[in-house]
Amino acid sequence: MTQARRLPSIDALLNAPALAPLVAAHGVISVKQALRTLQAAWRERRAAPPWSDQPEAWAAAVEQALGGGYRTVFNLTGTVIHTNLGRAVLDRGLFDEVADLVTRPLTLEFDLDSGRRGHRDGPVERRLCALTGAEAACVVNNNAAALMLVLNSLALDHAVPVSRGELIEIGGSFRLPDIMARAGCRLLEVGTTNRTHARDFRDTAGQAPALLLKVHPSNFSIQGFTHEVPLPELAAVARELGVPLCVDLGSGSLVDLTRWGLPPEPTPADVLAQGADLVTFSGDKLLGGAQAGLIVGRRDLVDACQRNPMKRALRADKITLTVLERLLARYEAPERLQDTLPLLRTLTLSGEALGARADAVRQVLAERLPDHRVEIAEAACQIGSGALPDRTLPSVAVRVTPPDGVDPESLHAACRRLPVPVVGRVTRGALWLDMHGAEPLDELLASLSDLGPER
Repeated sequence: MTQARRLPSIDALLNAPALAPLVAAHGVISVKQALRTLQAAWRERRAAPPWSDQPEAWAAAVEQALGGGYRTVFNLTGTVIHTNLGRAVLDRGLFDEVADLVTRPLTLEFDLDSGRRGHRDGPVERRLCALTGAEAACVVNNNAAALMLVLNSLALDHAVPVSRGELIEIGGSFRLPDIMARAGCRLLEVGTTNRTHARDFRDTAGQAPALLLKVHPSNFSIQGFTHEVPLPELAAVARELGVPLCVDLGSGSLVDLTRWGLPPEPTPADVLAQGADLVTFSGDKLLGGAQAGLIVGRRDLVDACQRNPMKRALRADKITLTVLERLLARYEAPERLQDTLPLLRTLTLSGEALGARADAVRQVLAERLPDHRVEIAEAACQIGSGALPDRTLPSVAVRVTPPDGVDPESLHAACRRLPVPVVGRVTRGALWLDMHGAEPLDELLASLSDLGPER
């Protein structure tokens, strides 16, 4: 180890040609802080690596210390709406449509006719009401926020019955009971894990519930000896109790997916038509848009949410709102959605198209990894993010099996270090690359061409 007192100065390192790309990518302040942190640690140990007096050798250490920023990746995991990889992919053309709006002043909260303050959610609300049949709508920054706003606005310091089979935990260990507690309402668990009946909700009358809550299962399904209260029956119980019924749909597709051969998923319009008073759902799952939480339903209830001071803390920004408004406009021409919505286009890829992608990927990997077994295999693809948790889509994958004694995780790590990282899944002793995410294919093939034994 080199003596720490011989470390080069920060200024000398910042001016070294080897660090110039890092300064350009991360900024001089971040690089300077990383250098100081590294040098402080070595001075504390009174020793430094032997290369520490050579400025050109610092780039790798600084890059590792800084960590990566946001990167474009190929999602070949077999989960199309992947929470960790940005959920639904947005259409580039949609961004072109909103470019002028978000890079110039706009009527975000301004009424041109009156010259006074306008309604922030107005354009999105009009679209949502037209598409769902709701009286009113509200937009916040995600669906958990939408549910929290509803509960805090309508059930603060009051009881809210929920079936035990619907007390979900979503990604990042966020649990429905915790959200309800933070919203200031009291959870009443009714029924059992696998069977809940209308009488279970009706029996809560003595505890003066403020609303009834029904939650769409997220990432799981209960099968076998089960029963849940049909939505029209639960709506009738809510009317008997004189309280509103809120349904948290989670994914919230606005169209009937079966028209494209996909598994059925309840829509907000369906749920409202069956008697729900409010529906909450996400903007970046099956809707295929930006992250947002959407509330649709009875005007008096939505207005209560709009008046809640929490709404300002949870509101969506101008980029989210303009993207949503343009996206919802596309839903008014559902016959064109397969061309205008990337998520739907991906979910409806034919077996032939997936097979052609797999063959191209297999050829590149077979050439780059001659000691590995590279095969095309049938696979099952998940829609993801709580959407249709018990249903999968047929898919095609490239399965890469390493030689005996080689951990497939090392190959996966090498894929994640590619110029455009490739994220797959390791299972059954092999790396699986699902072809639903193999787009743009030419870019994926170019990136995979950098793989090799020297990894």
